[in-house]
Amino acid sequence: MTRELTVDLTSVAGAAVLRPGGDIDMSCAPAVRKAVANIMRDRPERLIIDLSAVAYMDSSGIATLVEALQQSMRNKIKLVLVGVTPQVHSAFEITKLVSMFTIVATLKDASNA
Repeated sequence: MTRELTVDLTSVAGAAVLRPGGDIDMSCAPAVRKAVANIMRDRPERLIIDLSAVAYMDSSGIATLVEALQQSMRNKIKLVLVGVTPQVHSAFEITKLVSMFTIVATLKDASNA
């Protein structure tokens, strides 16, 4: 059963924090992509994507995060993933993308990454 996606945006210590909740699949990835694009326009120093409420992510979700990483690199914005669940982390390992991202356990760790 797919959970409906929610996307919340907050700010912590000058960083934009994007918190998707639910499953990120082909039908929901565009909402995350749009939220990232909106954040990038504001040019925060750091974008933290909190994935602790994401239980499942398919290849379109992974592709969306790769695009976010590319945008952040172009705009000189530090991108940090936080709270990556074991199932989502497994998707990053399978695609051999773990080393491309800064992945930390907590928001506090993300502020220092």
